[in-house]
Amino acid sequence: MTVIKLTTSILVLALAAMTQFANASADDIAKRIAPVGSVCVAGTECAAAAGAATASSGPRSGSDVYGTYCAACHGTGAMGAPKSGDTGAWKSRLDKGFNAVLANAVKGINLMPAKGTCGDCSEKEISNAIKHMTK
Repeated sequence: MTVIKLTTSILVLALAAMTQFANASADDIAKRIAPVGSVCVAGTECAAAAGAATASSGPRSGSDVYGTYCAACHGTGAMGAPKSGDTGAWKSRLDKGFNAVLANAVKGINLMPAKGTCGDCSEKEISNAIKHMTK
């Protein structure tokens, strides 16, 4: 008998919780999460504003891109990456032409994925990073 009462009580509570959740409006949910964030769906007014707020004022510098995305491998030579500033390591690559080096960096080569680890870098930013490493 006690097991039946306990099971019934749990079912009633679960049903009440599910009903509360089902009746929550989008506004209610937005108010609850407002202290920690917001949801913005592509194609809405807030999405356009968010895109404008994060828009870049121009390409990032070579040192910024290198420091953020390239240094882990090109600073240490990990996985055979030519080290930044190692003119000997870069010379054989640059002998093929800067555009060839840039194309390899953009498309990926050997163990380096396309654009290294900077998926949102433009070709200009990748170029800036290469110039920074090959000084």
